[in-house]
Amino acid sequence: MRTSRSPICVAPSAFPFSNNLQPSRTMNPRHLLPPLFAAALLAGCSRHERPAAATLPPAQARVVAVQAATLPVYTELTGTVRPVERATLSAKIMGAVAEIPVALGQTVAAGDVLARLTAAEIPARVAQAQAGLNQAQRDLARERELLAKGASTADLVRSLEDRLAGALAQLHEAEAMRDYTTIRAPFAGVVARKLVTAGDLAAPGQPLLEIEGTGAFEIELGIPDSLAATLAPDAALAVTIPASGLTFRAPLRELSSAADALARTVTAKLSVPADAKVRSGQFARIQVPGTPAPALLAPASAVSRLGQMERVFALRDGHAEMRLVKTGATRDGQVEILSGLSAGDRIVATPPATLRDGQPVEARP
Repeated sequence: MRTSRSPICVAPSAFPFSNNLQPSRTMNPRHLLPPLFAAALLAGCSRHERPAAATLPPAQARVVAVQAATLPVYTELTGTVRPVERATLSAKIMGAVAEIPVALGQTVAAGDVLARLTAAEIPARVAQAQAGLNQAQRDLARERELLAKGASTADLVRSLEDRLAGALAQLHEAEAMRDYTTIRAPFAGVVARKLVTAGDLAAPGQPLLEIEGTGAFEIELGIPDSLAATLAPDAALAVTIPASGLTFRAPLRELSSAADALARTVTAKLSVPADAKVRSGQFARIQVPGTPAPALLAPASAVSRLGQMERVFALRDGHAEMRLVKTGATRDGQVEILSGLSAGDRIVATPPATLRDGQPVEARP
């Protein structure tokens, strides 16, 4: 019968101070500690031996075998949530910013005015083009009357018709330049950024505002070139949004055919499900599968934590044997065992809280 041993007992005579337990008046109080220690040791010797775990009643538990499997090795990548519709609105002409009648986060409809620019030369060019068009129309009308009376030529009338067409084109160009002074929303969305304020000087190509759609969202990330070659066109990848605790699967929508020469990654875009409550700019973690590799799987319920250690109870000769293990990823209730077990080992699927190392175990379905 296995028993647990009591602490080693030593007689008080083994201590040189045991023959003189009565301290003198000049004795330092610290000298009392050795006698007290001896008394405590003697008290511990009076305890009876405790029975071993093997003498405990058998524990009823479900026993399963560690399974060998071939699983893909997942690589965790990071991405950013982006709206599918997003635009950076820039100036097409040189001019001062007259006003920006929208605020950050404001919802706008397609065609709403987002900014106005002022450029005094634009109205002048429109007036000049209109005057040229009026003059060309009068000259063409006069020559047509003269041609009907035989006082003009057909070539002169055709030249005036060409001049009229040129004057009309100049007017359309001037009016288009005038329209560039008003910046409108290309689609319905929200104002994401304001890059200028009223009074700033805007130059052609200078960004003024950013607008983002509120409908569909996508996740943009860079996938290593070695992993991108193994992805199917419609592959669904596991996505986690740490900020909101969301977990969902997003299908691959776009995959670039060219790799970044510096980062050695390929730009990819995943479609976010319509019911996923995400926001623009959120951080995302994406699990990308790679080449399959052998692995050991056990029920996640079989692993319990003991401080900083992970343990399972294996079945050996009908008794529970505690083993320290190291685990990996958890998938569908199964945890990957990295060390501590071998394929075919029988373990307790859900160990009771009272189960001890060495205790008999009766397996049940």
